[in-house]
Amino acid sequence: MTSSQQTPEPYGEGNGDGHGDGHGGHMAHGHTHSHGPAAPVSLHLRKVIAAVLIPFATAVLVGLAVLWPGGAPAHERTGVGFDRQTEQGKVVSVEYVDCKDVNAAQVPPTGDTTTPQGREAVNAQQGECAKATIEVTTGGDKGRTFVEIVQPDAPRQLSEGQGVVVAYAPDAPRDLQYSVTDVNRKLPMVLLAGIFALAVVLVGRLRGLMALIALCVSFLVLTFFILPAILQGSNPLVVAVVGSSAIMLIALYMCHGLSARTSVAVLGTLISLLLIGLLGSLFIGWASLTGNTDDNTGLIHGLYPDIDMSGLLLAGVIIGSLGVLDDVTVTQTSAVWELHQADPRMGPRALYRAGIRIGRDHIASVVNTLVLAYAGAALPLLLLFSIAQSSVGTVANSELVAEEIVRTLVGSIGLVASVPVTTALAALVVSADRPGSAESRPAKGGRRRRAK
Repeated sequence: MTSSQQTPEPYGEGNGDGHGDGHGGHMAHGHTHSHGPAAPVSLHLRKVIAAVLIPFATAVLVGLAVLWPGGAPAHERTGVGFDRQTEQGKVVSVEYVDCKDVNAAQVPPTGDTTTPQGREAVNAQQGECAKATIEVTTGGDKGRTFVEIVQPDAPRQLSEGQGVVVAYAPDAPRDLQYSVTDVNRKLPMVLLAGIFALAVVLVGRLRGLMALIALCVSFLVLTFFILPAILQGSNPLVVAVVGSSAIMLIALYMCHGLSARTSVAVLGTLISLLLIGLLGSLFIGWASLTGNTDDNTGLIHGLYPDIDMSGLLLAGVIIGSLGVLDDVTVTQTSAVWELHQADPRMGPRALYRAGIRIGRDHIASVVNTLVLAYAGAALPLLLLFSIAQSSVGTVANSELVAEEIVRTLVGSIGLVASVPVTTALAALVVSADRPGSAESRPAKGGRRRRAK
């Protein structure tokens, strides 16, 4: 007796469908589970899923239409930080001169090197400084040149022919209107992005291509909806929920197809996002986190004082968790579907127990990944606290670190919760299939119709 000659009895249907007539044996022999697609769900369950997801998708579309900003609001530039007018430039030549000659206008050093200011003053008069001539290559002053002095101990040195970003201050004296703020990294960044896209397409093929398209769409939603809507004064939490939901629907269905399996992953992701939003709102308010902790957030608050900075922090938690949530829910749903395909006799409890065992390994790796990702982003800040020899309690209590702790823990709780939630949904949906229904009955020739 071979596996291709066996068919499991349809659970919940008795033996009537499989052995009720003389063709039952032929039907059993006509389809196998080793080559067929994942177990299909019944038409009734598809209708139930559609009844949940269609109103949700409609609400997302309505939210996009109501909150659509139509572009970021204009403001008068302050000339501070990122809020500066910039142009492109090029290093025409570099000449090395004595630092004493080019720093003659500075306050003479006192000779006291016991303070950081004293050491800087002494260093400014020592060694050879780079005297770089910069040509402005874009804007109204294209072709204009200016001189930039680079100290020998500066972290960023300039070389001839190098592309640079220059800041323009129209209200400053003519000789001080331009200054180098950064180097031009467009070529290596574009090249790296190209290598990434090529690797994704070569390995993922059509799925990889669709993933890249979904990534572009996500970036467009972030750039043209989420950011401008927040700047125009819309509630950051509402904007983040609507924008994240749109990204989730587009990315998941585009990458994994319009199917019941993907719909279960969408439902699991949605429930987990709601949990993250509730927990984040509770603990951000309870911990009195303002979201205004550094120069960049301070500049945003100064330019747009109506923005709710704590809401902006919560929006960041939701958006930051979305990408990892997609991975977890899709993986868990696929695992349950494959388990059911391997043994269609497994009921929802058995599928859940088997799926959750897979999920436990996933939880361990994903939570560690998320914690390390946030720790890596905050590494310079952690080094500063280490240098200051602050206690662990003092470090954790500071708002800068407390924000990262809340962000990490709330996101991790949502990720952990997504595993049992998605596994349970997938087990219930896939085990509710009725092979005797018209939808999943084998087509002529003994083949099952493709699962959706």
